[in-house]
Amino acid sequence: MNETLDITITKAAQSRLTVTDFSQLPFGKVFSDHMFIAEYDNGTWSNLEVMPYGPIPMSPAISALHYGQAIFEGMKAYRQANGNISVFRPEKNFERFNKSAARMSMPEIPKEVFMQGIAALIDIDKNWIPDQDGYSLYIRPVMYATDPYLGVKASDTYTFALLTTPTGPYYSNALKVKIETEYTRADDGGVGFAKTAGNYARSLHPFAEAVKEGFDQLIWTDSVTHEYIEEAGTANLIFVIDGKLVTPSVRSTVLDGVTRDTIIQLAKKAGIPVEERRISVKEVIEGIENGSLTDAFAAGTAATVTPIGEISYLGKRYVLSDPATRTVSAGIAKTLNDIRYGLAPDEFGWNWIVQ
Repeated sequence: MNETLDITITKAAQSRLTVTDFSQLPFGKVFSDHMFIAEYDNGTWSNLEVMPYGPIPMSPAISALHYGQAIFEGMKAYRQANGNISVFRPEKNFERFNKSAARMSMPEIPKEVFMQGIAALIDIDKNWIPDQDGYSLYIRPVMYATDPYLGVKASDTYTFALLTTPTGPYYSNALKVKIETEYTRADDGGVGFAKTAGNYARSLHPFAEAVKEGFDQLIWTDSVTHEYIEEAGTANLIFVIDGKLVTPSVRSTVLDGVTRDTIIQLAKKAGIPVEERRISVKEVIEGIENGSLTDAFAAGTAATVTPIGEISYLGKRYVLSDPATRTVSAGIAKTLNDIRYGLAPDEFGWNWIVQ
């Protein structure tokens, strides 16, 4: 970030901090006072502004609504023990954001706009970062097409926005999950690896059906045979089998998760063998039955490290070991949180301190 950008700051007339209950923070429903906006037209990003959070005027004909050009990211800012404010691995999110943009025929966001936008927004809303243990400020970058044109083509104009929402733990209990064998989240050669809105839209109906059956999430399988495990839709999946950390390899149908990558690096540093490969449903079920599978958890920015307590497959439910007895996921989760909150050395240089 060599160039300092000209970002207009328009402050909210009155803060909502005093009327916000920080002991009650449902994920994604409480927003801070401001947002960051940038606009793309004629090959240039301009009109950079931090402004009061609120509705954005738009035409009902914009391309995003009709043809699905919309991508997003998710990351978190933490209030560290020494008072510093840190964003965890934002450059990794920046890289993935532009990877999604390329796949959806959208313009790249310059690194200066992405990073300085985050810094400017956090600076003005730093008091929205909770100081409770396990809490953080969730940051949502989003880009959507804005051409008011009913024609199937890539838009020429776009809006990039940054929203922030203070949040506590995404999940409070071990997950009950169902291995999905009918519906499909992503297809080979498609956009499953991108964080595009349509991926999540197509998962909503199957997820709602699973909730009716008492499950918290789905384990998505491959679209051709439903024999191989991919991800959970809101998080990557990681298992411990025969003492090894095993996770589905990244492919066109699996998101390259930032938390997933972080956990892999922490596991290797701790001397835990890691395998990134295709994992069959059969292997997981047999591992539960013969005791070789000793841990299973979801890993994501929102989920962080959330243990899986129960897996259902073809109507049969398999109860896993008590999460309190699992040393691998618990140890990795503690190390990760200690780094994020500045309680342990940041040997990998993951914390971006906001100046």
